[in-house]
Amino acid sequence: MGAGQVVLLLLAAVAAGWVDAVVGGGGLLQLPVLLLAGLTPVQALATNKSAAIFGTGSAAVTYARKTKLDRAVAVPAAALAVVFAGLGAASAALLDADVLKPLVMVVLLGVGAFVTLRPGFGRLPHPHLRTRARVVTGVAVAGVGIAYYDGIVGPGTGTFLLIAFTSILGMDFVHASATAKVVNTGTNLGALVVFAAQGHVVWALGLAMAACNIAGAQIGARMALSRGAGFVRVVLLCVVAALVAKLGYDQFLDR
Repeated sequence: MGAGQVVLLLLAAVAAGWVDAVVGGGGLLQLPVLLLAGLTPVQALATNKSAAIFGTGSAAVTYARKTKLDRAVAVPAAALAVVFAGLGAASAALLDADVLKPLVMVVLLGVGAFVTLRPGFGRLPHPHLRTRARVVTGVAVAGVGIAYYDGIVGPGTGTFLLIAFTSILGMDFVHASATAKVVNTGTNLGALVVFAAQGHVVWALGLAMAACNIAGAQIGARMALSRGAGFVRVVLLCVVAALVAKLGYDQFLDR
C-alpha cells in the first residue's frame, strides 16, 4: 500500500467521522477507499467497523455531555444492538446482501421525499408522541431491525436510526442524532466482535483510521450541536441522496 493510498484512507476517515457524527452514513466514504486499497469486501467491512466504533463512540460521549440523552431508549436499544448486529455479521455470508439493496433504496427514497416535503419535520421535538408503546417500538426497531441490517449490509445505519427516533418518538434531529450515536456504537461493537473473531480486521490500518475518525466525529458533533436541527436536516438529505446513488450503482451498474 503506497503513501498516497494511506493519505487517502486517513482523509476519508476524517470525513466519515464528521458525516457519522451528524447524521450517519460515514461508511459511504470509508468503504470505497478501503476497497480501492486492495482489501477484500469482508476485510473492508470489518476494518471500517474497527475505525467507526471509535469515532461514533467519541461522538456519543460529546452529545451526552452537551445534551440530554433519552437513556430509557438509548441504553436498551444499544444493548440489543450489540447482540443483533453480531447476529447479522455472523449470518452475512449466508444471505445475499444484493437482495436487500433494492428495498433499502426504496425506503431511502421515501425518507428523502418525506423530509423534503415536510420542512418542519425534525426541527422541533414532539414529546406527546413518546408513549410507552412507541418507546418499546422504537427500541425494537433500532436495537433489533436496524442493528441486524448493520451487521449484514451496513450503509446508512446511522441515518435509519436518526429517522426512526424522529418519526417514532418525536425527537428533534439533534436529540435523535445523539441517541443514534449511542445505538450505532452498539451495532459497531457487535459486528466488530464477530469480524475480529473471524480474523477479518486489518488492525494496524483500522486503528490509524480510528484516530482520524475521532477527529472528524468531534468536529461533526460540535457543529450539529451548535447549528441545530436545520443544519442536520440539510446534511441528512445530502447523505440520503448519496446513499441512493451508491446503492443504485452497486445494484445496477457495478456488474
